[in-house]
Amino acid sequence: MGSCVFPVFIGLILLQIHKISECHKIEVTPDSGTIIEFSKKAGHGLDCSVCKEEGPSETCNSSLKLTEAQPTNVTFNCSQPGDVFNVAIKQEIDCSTTDCSIIAVHPDSTRFLEFTRTFNWHLKVQSGKMFQLDFPSPGMRQIKPSESCPDKHTYIITTYQRVGLTNIGSFCRNGTISRIQVLYKGRVTLEVPKGTDLNPSDIKVSMGPAATGVVEMDVKLPRGAFSVDFFTPDYLTGYYDEQKMKWNFAVKPMHNFTVRFQHYIPPECQKKTVMCDYALGDKTSFTVAPTETQPANKQGDFSLTLTNCDTKKVANVSGLSLNFNVEVFRSGTPYLCTVDLRNEEGLSLQIENKNRESYCEMSLNSVMQEKIVVPAGTKADLSFFDCPVQDLQLTATKVIDCPSVSARDATGPSLTIPTLDLNLPVPLHQFTWLLRLRDQSTVDLMPPKGSSLHQSVPDKQCNERVSLLISETEGSSIGQFCSAAEGTIQKIQIKGNVSITVTPNNIKDLSQEKGPFLNFGISPEITENVIYTVSPLISGPMYLATPNWPDGMNPSSSASWIITIPQEYKAELLFSNVSKPKCDSGHTEVSIGPLDSQGQTQSWREDQSFTGPVVQQQSFYLNMSNCEPKSDRFAVLSKISLQKEIKKFLSIILAIVGALLLLVIIAVIVVCVIRKRKNKPNNNRSSIFMPRGKPVLPGNASFPKTRADNESHVYASIDDPTMYGHLVDKNQPAEVDSGAWSNGHQVDAYCPFQGPMDSVPAATDSSAEYSLDRREGDAFQPFLNPPNTFNLPKPRSPLILQGSLGFEDRRMMDNALNTFKSVGDINPIRLSADESKLQPQMDSDLDSYPEPEYEESV
Repeated sequence: MGSCVFPVFIGLILLQIHKISECHKIEVTPDSGTIIEFSKKAGHGLDCSVCKEEGPSETCNSSLKLTEAQPTNVTFNCSQPGDVFNVAIKQEIDCSTTDCSIIAVHPDSTRFLEFTRTFNWHLKVQSGKMFQLDFPSPGMRQIKPSESCPDKHTYIITTYQRVGLTNIGSFCRNGTISRIQVLYKGRVTLEVPKGTDLNPSDIKVSMGPAATGVVEMDVKLPRGAFSVDFFTPDYLTGYYDEQKMKWNFAVKPMHNFTVRFQHYIPPECQKKTVMCDYALGDKTSFTVAPTETQPANKQGDFSLTLTNCDTKKVANVSGLSLNFNVEVFRSGTPYLCTVDLRNEEGLSLQIENKNRESYCEMSLNSVMQEKIVVPAGTKADLSFFDCPVQDLQLTATKVIDCPSVSARDATGPSLTIPTLDLNLPVPLHQFTWLLRLRDQSTVDLMPPKGSSLHQSVPDKQCNERVSLLISETEGSSIGQFCSAAEGTIQKIQIKGNVSITVTPNNIKDLSQEKGPFLNFGISPEITENVIYTVSPLISGPMYLATPNWPDGMNPSSSASWIITIPQEYKAELLFSNVSKPKCDSGHTEVSIGPLDSQGQTQSWREDQSFTGPVVQQQSFYLNMSNCEPKSDRFAVLSKISLQKEIKKFLSIILAIVGALLLLVIIAVIVVCVIRKRKNKPNNNRSSIFMPRGKPVLPGNASFPKTRADNESHVYASIDDPTMYGHLVDKNQPAEVDSGAWSNGHQVDAYCPFQGPMDSVPAATDSSAEYSLDRREGDAFQPFLNPPNTFNLPKPRSPLILQGSLGFEDRRMMDNALNTFKSVGDINPIRLSADESKLQPQMDSDLDSYPEPEYEESV
């Protein structure tokens, strides 16, 4: 026997160790004014109890209530207490003397997660009042008591009456009931099964109006077709008390409602009958019995008041039980149309109601939609019910698969809006092209011929008919542009897929715009994310904004501008608005340099100050790259102004002035030369020495006075020996013709001296011939022989008009003065044009004598 006792003893010890190992211990701290109670489920865990530690002693029982707001260790002598015990958290809310507060649940959603939890809020107001529960949007939905809520959070509202506890109903979230008012005092219960995270709604509690019935509910019916059920208190057992129940329904405009009693169990009335009172708006009201036809196809807000009769509550006698349904639907006739997109490749449509307060109902293939989307390549039937055109917004999207850059023709079609179905009642508000590339390449966007692109910035926004929003398909915006005749951007190159969205500025329907908005082509991949080709305007400044302006550029992205400057102009670049980031890695950089790579390059980083205006004398590039920002953003707005090149203009002016000055100098020199030649005496002129007269120049020299006014041609005597004595040969005979000619020039005629003079024999005419060439043998006589007498005879020269010399003296030979070239007869000479017109007058005793010609000595 002793051998049997020992194994039993060992088994008891192991059983006790197993029980101790199965104990579950938690620490509980109740909130202020909150009671926590652990209670067993009916028929579960007869051998499991809950214990509370209080110093050296420990008390265990089938239930435990904690009321003090202090930490308490609670121990369960079973491993799975959640299967045996429920946890109830109770809170008293008294609204009879003070303002009520919002019903709040402990913020720790994992508290008592292993137990089934029941939250009870006991509400109390003044006698004869109702407590009011306001539910957050979207409200509550009433269900049958046997049902459960989808989120496993079920609210139960009960009220305490003289006849006992009355169940107002069970409710779930996401319904149409916005407010419930309950008689006098009651309770709100929230049940959450174990293992479910707590996610309660904050219910606002307040004191309501004076009691008019056991319960009153406010219901907001939604738009469109909708149906909702309601139940009377104590729906399963029946309601016996003679009280009123009221429901207030708010119906949207242009909606009809219909009330249907789906399940009705009449009570056994001792007094009075059950009646249904309806009030439509503020004026119309009527009463019907529950068994009669209820209102149908009515419009406007309404209320239903159900009044119970005096029912005796005894066994096997039913009380009032009613389940009714309210259905709302739209009134009017919808607009129907069909959209066929099977012939337009890549085109899809989206229609959205932008006025959430309107009563528009849209359907796609008879299915109501908040937003209609017609996929590409499909056909759809659309329905619009009470939808004002101004509340609808139609957008279209076209996907274009771009050709490969290696293709022969890498130019895509122009971006134009295709013709849409004219049956659509909505104007086109927005159109988007999605350009998808097949390989690593670049999209080149160019404006239509005859125009340029202009970027919209705060200082110069787009005022054209439409605007173009260009973005990368990842969502990063390049900028907003418009096609303008006075634009500056000739091309935009973007690496990767591109989205172009056109929106109207001052037009209502984009479908009326038929012309191309952009041309595009495909080129090899570029190193930057974006490259702009820009030609500034001479008429005014232009602005360059970084991509995604005024927000910052994407991290580690770059953009470049190629600016072409016209000849005879220079560009002034000013950074008017700069936002610098704090870089986490790398640096931001702004660099400027000429396109020919021969000039100086300037660059700045985010930790450096940007200089003032930068002047470029020729076409240049502007490059900006972003770092990996740690904070802030990198965004730059630049301004470019063109100015006339002053140096070149001045050089042109100086060249023109110099050329004119040179011409003036040449003209002055020519005039001076001409005048000098006119005033310069002839090199062939000879002077005649006249001892008693004035020297007179031959040729064109004129006398100071005319011949009629002076006596310069009248001589008193001519002393030939004095003039020619050293030249005349002493052997020359005296019978020499004393001519009045010298050096071939006519020196005028002589008149006899009429005044007193010495006794000189009078000169007689002589027919002696002058010999101009005196030769002895071979000897040459260069000089004339002197005359025989100093009283030279009067020359036999014909007397002609004054001022005319008709003969030359041929007696002289070539002399030291080289006056005559050769010997010859006396030749006539014409000294001037005026004198040549004069006819010589001969003496009466002489025959006609020709005028000797004048020979110029060489």
